[in-house]
Amino acid sequence: MWLGKSAVVGVGLSKFGKREDASLRELAAEAVYESFQDARDIEPGDVEAVIVASSQPERLVVQSHVAPLICEYLGVKPSKGAFRVESACSSGGVALRMADIMIRSGEASKVLVVGVEKMTEAPRSEVMTTLSIVGDKDWESIHGITAPAGFALAAQRHMLEYGTKEEHLGLVAVKNHANAELNPKAMFRRRITLNEYKDSPPIAKPLKLLDCSPICDGASCVILTDAEDARKYNDTPVVVKSITQTTIGNSSTTVDDLTTWKPLVEAASRAYSLAGISPKQVDVAEVHDCFTIAEIIEYEDLGFCGKGYGGRFVEEGQSAIGGEVAVNTSGGLKAKGHPIGATGIAQVVEITLQLRGEAGKRQVSGADIGLTHNLGGFAVNHVVGIYGRMT
Repeated sequence: MWLGKSAVVGVGLSKFGKREDASLRELAAEAVYESFQDARDIEPGDVEAVIVASSQPERLVVQSHVAPLICEYLGVKPSKGAFRVESACSSGGVALRMADIMIRSGEASKVLVVGVEKMTEAPRSEVMTTLSIVGDKDWESIHGITAPAGFALAAQRHMLEYGTKEEHLGLVAVKNHANAELNPKAMFRRRITLNEYKDSPPIAKPLKLLDCSPICDGASCVILTDAEDARKYNDTPVVVKSITQTTIGNSSTTVDDLTTWKPLVEAASRAYSLAGISPKQVDVAEVHDCFTIAEIIEYEDLGFCGKGYGGRFVEEGQSAIGGEVAVNTSGGLKAKGHPIGATGIAQVVEITLQLRGEAGKRQVSGADIGLTHNLGGFAVNHVVGIYGRMT
């Protein structure tokens, strides 16, 4: 039944936040050790391949070649190799897709996927420059089209075309902070009110400080195996039903509609088709809420609601725990934190906990199908994953 598929048998997550107590490799070790404790009868020596997602370690911690570095620190000697994936904020999602391909193709049967970023050690000016060069430095960055500005343009257009309100953006932030309060690994474990949101400083109109995900330090880890053998290593493995990716370029000039991200629509459509499900069957989703407007657009492009209804979807509580589809139960990038390379893999950690019924106070009752969406650049690179309980 599971021939040719991969499964998640172990997950781990470091505490997200300003981690002055841990280096890049030590953060990775926290997540990796936890994933080995989560799995059964898998030792570091059993790992055949290691894939590390890390966006900018050369600039942020002045360290390259981080995959072998982490392997050495952990005592892992992968016979099928170790390598790093860089795809901006979608690095983690792409790394998982590469691991899934390795398993499905028979290249490896046990793959360790690690996401890690150490963002608070470098001077703030260096961090801001590092984030800005994700866009096209010759045609965008020099004109001020950085991430906040780009997503602010999307918010303005969505408001103009569909009547989305400032309050709708604020409700996304309020919801995700409420979820993060229940997540012991989250950076911001406190609720916020809509009034606090409205009073937060402006960043790029209409976006405010509390519309934006924070930079932070953190690491995440997933152990993937052949699904046929998954029950040897965990009593409740989670099967990877599909992982798809679509890319259209890098600059915002390739985005012809700021309110609909066509590569996301395409990636989601293929992911649903390969998994044999419809959007209405998704119980829980971790989506890329780098800014609150992103989550609203993603409701629509993932098929959770009709086009232009994203604001009303959150207003009606349909994306809350207990709603039609619980979105960002971990707190999302907005409140859990966004250590770039770790984000896409952290999303799978949360979905795995939800499908195994191990998410504690933020548990979605009866969750059978989970979705992840990881975005890179200004909505130009999208990775969508569908996961299910192995019955």
